[in-house]
Amino acid sequence: MKNLTTLLLALFLISNVISAKSVDKTISSPNGKIKVLVNISDKLSWSVSHNDQVLIQPSTISLELQNGEVLGDNMKVKSSKITAINTEFEAINYRKSIVKDQYNLLSLISKNGFSVEFRVYNDAVAYRFVTSKEGEIEIMSEKANFNFTEDHQAFVPYLWDYRGGEIMNASFESPYYEQKISEFRKDSLAILPLLVDVGEGKKVVLMEADLENYPGMFLNLNETNQGYKGVFAAYPLEVKVAGYENMNRIPTKRAEYIAKVDGKRTFPWRIVAISENDKDLLNNDIVQKLAAPSRIEDPSWIEPGLVAWDWWNDYNITGVDFKAGMNTATFKYYIDFASANKAKYIILDWKWSARFDLNDVNPDVDLEEIIAYGKSKGVGVILWAAWCTIYEQMEQVIPKYSKMGVKGWKIDFIDRDDQLAVASTYEIAKLAAEHKMFVDYHGVFKPTGLQRTYPNVVGYEGVYGLENFKWADTDAPRYAVTIPFTRNMAGPMDYTSGAMRNATQADFVARNHATMSKGTRCHQLAQYVVFEVPIQMYSDSPSMYYNEQESTDFISRIPTVFDETVPLDGKVGEYVAIARKKEETWFVGAMTNWTPRDLTIDFSFLEEGEYTLTIFKDGMNAETEATDYKKEVVQIKAGEKMKIHMAPGGGWAARIEK
Repeated sequence: MKNLTTLLLALFLISNVISAKSVDKTISSPNGKIKVLVNISDKLSWSVSHNDQVLIQPSTISLELQNGEVLGDNMKVKSSKITAINTEFEAINYRKSIVKDQYNLLSLISKNGFSVEFRVYNDAVAYRFVTSKEGEIEIMSEKANFNFTEDHQAFVPYLWDYRGGEIMNASFESPYYEQKISEFRKDSLAILPLLVDVGEGKKVVLMEADLENYPGMFLNLNETNQGYKGVFAAYPLEVKVAGYENMNRIPTKRAEYIAKVDGKRTFPWRIVAISENDKDLLNNDIVQKLAAPSRIEDPSWIEPGLVAWDWWNDYNITGVDFKAGMNTATFKYYIDFASANKAKYIILDWKWSARFDLNDVNPDVDLEEIIAYGKSKGVGVILWAAWCTIYEQMEQVIPKYSKMGVKGWKIDFIDRDDQLAVASTYEIAKLAAEHKMFVDYHGVFKPTGLQRTYPNVVGYEGVYGLENFKWADTDAPRYAVTIPFTRNMAGPMDYTSGAMRNATQADFVARNHATMSKGTRCHQLAQYVVFEVPIQMYSDSPSMYYNEQESTDFISRIPTVFDETVPLDGKVGEYVAIARKKEETWFVGAMTNWTPRDLTIDFSFLEEGEYTLTIFKDGMNAETEATDYKKEVVQIKAGEKMKIHMAPGGGWAARIEK
């Protein structure tokens, strides 16, 4: 009996040792299609499958602290719990008014002052670390791996236009390189979002969310040669003045750690978004869902809308009795245009003030007169600022210009996403909100949810937008039908649409003045429906829009935020078609790459009834003359279908009224 008791005790201890060495936790999506397997052993890893197809193989994750402790290694789980969540929240200045938030949550609570949370949605999975340690902690490194099962094809946006010669300092504006995972460039890093084609029609998009007071995640090839790993900028200790017009602050000395943070905090979400059909990516809300809720108690003062912008069109106005440029008369002209064409704002871009002193106003610009004139016309004023300047002067200039009547700031040349740069975007947004000013971040990393936390953040660049075609000759139409499935998933995308000088590839010339766009007029018009940003630009000159009033009238009636979004059709890099609703009016936008294309628009998303469609479609000669278009007004009934044709680099856009 004694021997039997000893044997049973030994087996019990062995069993506990084995279980301590390797424990599996499984959690599924609400619809059961997605499964996440979390393995707890000497390393913490996770894997992801969809309908029994493995998408992400076991991939290790961890946080290394300054004392050598690695959160995730030899994790001792005190408790674990799976919770089903099914709720919704009101979205502010978004592509829909209500976001349904349903997921299953696995919480793993360690005995060592941290936990790990996994959320599994029907279209995405995400995890994050949560620490509950006393005092301040240093994060030496983070291990985030995404191991794929094969050497899949990917759409990779690289860091490439390095500021000051430093790899982690760039504009975050990049075309997508279509290549195998293993073909990753050894001299660069990738920025997010990054898309992988995992086969069987499925796509995976890697992203992050809730990036507060922490460096952004780049990606590099990991040791599997068919997966990616996170790479993070170390904390900056010293900087140099460099970059374009010396407006960048480039770190020259960095700490050994990537972040120094409070020991009690949540860390950013690491995301794998999943689609069975490409078009599903057009309506994926995962970043919005994972972001911290709004910290603005009453956001009613934040008014999205169109804005007339001076820089892209280089003040190319005609038929006036003054010299166009950075002066009062020019901006009063822009205000007149904005007022006549339903734009709520104008932007005074760089040179309205001294570059490094926002209190030193250009003597040719009577700012108070411009603001007063705009107020009389119902048009607000937005001011441009270099990040390095406003960050130094914000405690003074934000209250000052708010009191003067300025509505917001366009902040440029951040060009970093280390902890300090990321934290500054929250600090500026918070102070601006306190003075009822909004912020459009330009020259910045991709959005990660700040636009929900501080909805006065109404725009982000971080995109290879229209401005690049002042000097570049890359494939704009293909890029334009890639970013709705990738970059725009992360949040607002300040592409700056609206060119009226439209060109075929053969006719296109990159130039600063009288700037062109690639693709047709309707390709530009459709962008106002397809691309999401609460502050949407009239990028061309008022004179060009006056000369093209029919197109301008159509743009002027397209909202910049919506109540509902319905993806209609699409294929990454090939074409896109989407419908959006504001109040009782629907809008449809479709675009193609350089391949001419026929699509069928299914109007079953409409409620029962008869509707009037105001259509702008590529003209019969748009293939050789990209400005050629035709406007039509037709009647349809809900549920009907319509065949449309798009020219090379073409588009199709419609307003639908009952």
